[in-house]
Amino acid sequence: MPAPVPRWVGPAFAVLAVGTIVWAGYLAATLPAHAHTRHYRLAWVGFDVGLAVLLVATAWLAWRGNRHVGMTATATATILVVDAWFDIVTAPRGDLTAAVLEGVLAELPLALLCLWIALHVDRVIERRLRRVVAARQSERAR
Repeated sequence: MPAPVPRWVGPAFAVLAVGTIVWAGYLAATLPAHAHTRHYRLAWVGFDVGLAVLLVATAWLAWRGNRHVGMTATATATILVVDAWFDIVTAPRGDLTAAVLEGVLAELPLALLCLWIALHVDRVIERRLRRVVAARQSERAR
């Protein structure tokens, strides 16, 4: 049975949420509408490499039947939602339709699948372990 969450966590995160909302309001009022960055390509390539690493980690842990797949699946879902958001809001006018379609048809459904995995970790692991046992039994029977 997992250890209970300390009582201070709820109030601390509520304060952090309020602080973040205030910060977002400040940014909305003060950031320029347009910005040019020196490392735009590096930021996107690095982000997508990180996404690929999370996808591989989730695949590997699922394949191995490792309980930690829930954590990587949750992180992967988060990155996919962030990727869809930034793809859409930073898309040039001519690319907006493609960005929306990619988000709606690929990134967001995959994020939902990752969240399903995270919420059903026990089922995912049980199914994988049954397959491993069946494979080993058929090898022994040969």
